[in-house]
Amino acid sequence: MRKLVPAVVITLVVAGVIGVGVWALVDRVGGLFTSRTCTATVAGSSVDLTPEQAENAGLIAAIGVRRGLPARAVSIALATAYQESKIVNLTSGDRDSLGLFQQRPSQGWGSEEQVLDPVYSTNAFYDALVEIDGYREMEVTEAAQAVQRSGFPEAYADHEADARVLASALTGNSPAALSCEVPGDAEAANAELRDVGLTFRADKVRKELTAVFGDLSVGGFAPGGVSTGHQEGSAHYEGRAVDVFFRPVSEQSAVRGWAMAHYLVTQAERMSVATIIFDDKIWTARRSAQGWRDYDVDTSDVSAETAEILEHRDHVHVDVFS
Repeated sequence: MRKLVPAVVITLVVAGVIGVGVWALVDRVGGLFTSRTCTATVAGSSVDLTPEQAENAGLIAAIGVRRGLPARAVSIALATAYQESKIVNLTSGDRDSLGLFQQRPSQGWGSEEQVLDPVYSTNAFYDALVEIDGYREMEVTEAAQAVQRSGFPEAYADHEADARVLASALTGNSPAALSCEVPGDAEAANAELRDVGLTFRADKVRKELTAVFGDLSVGGFAPGGVSTGHQEGSAHYEGRAVDVFFRPVSEQSAVRGWAMAHYLVTQAERMSVATIIFDDKIWTARRSAQGWRDYDVDTSDVSAETAEILEHRDHVHVDVFS
């Protein structure tokens, strides 16, 4: 049985933070899940996920980041999703339990359609969690049980260590800590520039990042396309790239940037992402088995400010396949 959530909490989800619901603009079902693995490694501990689990874990963490919640909250949410569904959006469960958190419509969590929406169900979980006094100081299993009211409360502890590793990476607190192995190419798509100056795929990435993370400072594109300001051969000139700025360059900005960079990796196969660059690191689909690599760029003859830009320390670059 899952905890009955007050109607006011569900109202908050619908009217407030559920602004992330623009997610409906993006085709989440389009990804083809494979046997490839995503791996997060923090302080010598590694966690492997399937692409489907990684997509859902990335979303759970991103919503926590958008809401300004601590990594502890994300750890609790991920440990709960591990135990309840193995971080898979299940369409069935015990009695009428559904979704990532196996929330029950009959217990006030929302309609079947709502709890099967990962954005809605994640926000509903966080809404209930933040109502618990002292949840940040609680053991993960204690906080999870306070929300879920499970018949097996001790089981959440089985996933605490893995959830902490994932949360540390996905909230950006551990740089270059998560990578996914994906296909090195994608089927051709509509390469015509849309009104904003991006291809269909690149525009979907732009819309999704805004939907998930909220208002962002974005650039690298313009109506009609861009022809200057980037290195020769840049994907920006084809309308395939978006830059998301995190300024000024600081520890706090780096955490936010890595949260986005890791989110993009977890969604890379679904969104046909080819390249992600941030904080002097690069991830590419074609060499995804190698994970994050040093981004080699010559900054010997430029100012410190220019070097920060060239090394992508002030922005996340993402480009997609044609």
